[in-house]
Amino acid sequence: MSECTFAHVGKAAESGCLVDIHAFCRFLTTYPTRLSALSCCAAHFGPASYSSFHHLEQDEPYMDVKFPRSVGAASKTLSSAVSRAVGAGHTLVMLGGDHSLAIGSVSGHAQQCPDLCVIWVDAHADINTPMTSPSGNLHGQPVAFMLKDHILKNLGIQYFTMRDIDRLGIQRVMEVALDHLLARKQRPIHLSFDIDAFDPSLAPATGTPVNGGLTYREGIYLTEEIHNTGLLSAIDLVEVNPILGPNQEAVEATASLAVDVIASSLGQTREGAHASIHSIPAEKSDTEQLCL
Repeated sequence: MSECTFAHVGKAAESGCLVDIHAFCRFLTTYPTRLSALSCCAAHFGPASYSSFHHLEQDEPYMDVKFPRSVGAASKTLSSAVSRAVGAGHTLVMLGGDHSLAIGSVSGHAQQCPDLCVIWVDAHADINTPMTSPSGNLHGQPVAFMLKDHILKNLGIQYFTMRDIDRLGIQRVMEVALDHLLARKQRPIHLSFDIDAFDPSLAPATGTPVNGGLTYREGIYLTEEIHNTGLLSAIDLVEVNPILGPNQEAVEATASLAVDVIASSLGQTREGAHASIHSIPAEKSDTEQLCL
């Protein structure tokens, strides 16, 4: 397997949802061999914890949107860090935190790769606007910000519901999705993956779970297929929230699933991550005797 490098740029929630990003990162450190087996070496660019971001003292709601200036400032900081990391040739992994971080991560990625494509995996479309959001939380609005308030169908965006996955199967869904994105031109891929896309039985420690989500096999197949394109450039892995796990087992299951998503995106297969063998070892003398 070829060696890869990834940069960790973390952003904790700024939109009114409490996310313990430190706890998430602590859980990730309990699975070192799962990622080190992929020959990944980590490099940090810019903010890597909640302490790197600050709520502004004067940050009144805008059209019921919570903390708009704080999120805007954090997104600018994250965008700059992501742009530097991509410019340095790294494959990025952004750990969050809520999905509003994609406003900064995708914009920073696009500064270096203006023709990139985005694969958004989520239990929700995240395409609310300040006028349509029932909660005012920005983590339900990042797609709308990136699309300038247009809607999915009017922009010709290919999207799939769980009904489509049930009807077509995950293999066909990924074939159609990747053909739609890459048939005309090979472009860098930005994968933005919300852990709540999985069924809550698999990922209970998250803020907005929806019953009937992806199975383990569907989610991992999805990331394996993206890796197989050879075009993955950045990953957001968001909405893992240890605070919301009903017990320790639920928290560990969610964190372990997040590691699986990252690892399979970076090349780990379900047969295991094996070291590259470039030549067949020479036979030992005792082996030669056995052959006789």
